[in-house]
Amino acid sequence: MTRLPTVDVVIATHDRPEMVREAIAAVLDQDYEGPVRCLVVHDRTTPDADLNLSAPGREVRVLGNDRSPGLAGARNTGILAGDSELVAFCDDDDVWLPGKLRRQVAELVRGGPPTCVTGIEVVYDGTSTPRVPAPADLELPTLVRRRVMEAHPSSVVVRRTDLLDVIGLVDEQIPGSYGEDFDWMLRAAAAGGFHLVAAPLVRVRWGGSQFSRKWRTIVEAIDYGLAKHPAFSADRHAHARLLGRRAFALAALRDREALPTLARTIRTRPLEPRSYLALAILLRLTTAERLLDIAHRRGHGI
Repeated sequence: MTRLPTVDVVIATHDRPEMVREAIAAVLDQDYEGPVRCLVVHDRTTPDADLNLSAPGREVRVLGNDRSPGLAGARNTGILAGDSELVAFCDDDDVWLPGKLRRQVAELVRGGPPTCVTGIEVVYDGTSTPRVPAPADLELPTLVRRRVMEAHPSSVVVRRTDLLDVIGLVDEQIPGSYGEDFDWMLRAAAAGGFHLVAAPLVRVRWGGSQFSRKWRTIVEAIDYGLAKHPAFSADRHAHARLLGRRAFALAALRDREALPTLARTIRTRPLEPRSYLALAILLRLTTAERLLDIAHRRGHGI
């Protein structure tokens, strides 16, 4: 029988003890017959030693984040603490569904792209929406043009050598670690692309995000991304999308820079819908929270 590769699963967590236990249990219950180790990294919270586990083929190791505070540093702490051939990620509020790991490892052992992703099932306030990317959605030009949220970090499994030597660690300089997953996905797409298991194999629970309403952090992270990735500004649709998100966040803040950003968005691409959502907020026709709620119920973001 061919030896199955070892897998490290990095779960970064911050004060969600019940959810992280569900995430760990779903990883340990995978029907993958190879060795699996969960590296649970507590970011700015006391590590819960009760989570440690050692069993045949399954291990849970609890760590504190010893790098920069935030999700990016926590993910990198977990990556560097492991030594398995494959590295996977799972957010502490997400749940892997049956068969996920087995199906992804089967793709990776065949060779080809260094990273494998699956579809997701978005759960929000009693609604459940399956989101499965098409292969074309995972190509770099498409990822640049639109944030393909189906390419979710909790679905990623990647070869360690490619992660460390080619793609690189998670960028810890991104303000608030906001969008660190998208930044990493762009680099993964440029470094060989993705295998795709076209099924919703991760349950993504929205509503408890620590980032979705931190408007100032969102603005700073968008500015960082535009400066880091010239491809955004080179694509009119991509540039307008990010400017529209910036205008939306500034409108939510009632920041006086919102209107100039809104005007810039419309000049860049008149049909960018986020500019008109930002305008509705500025005119007090609705609120950012209300618009986010509507989008989330449909399995979308802003």
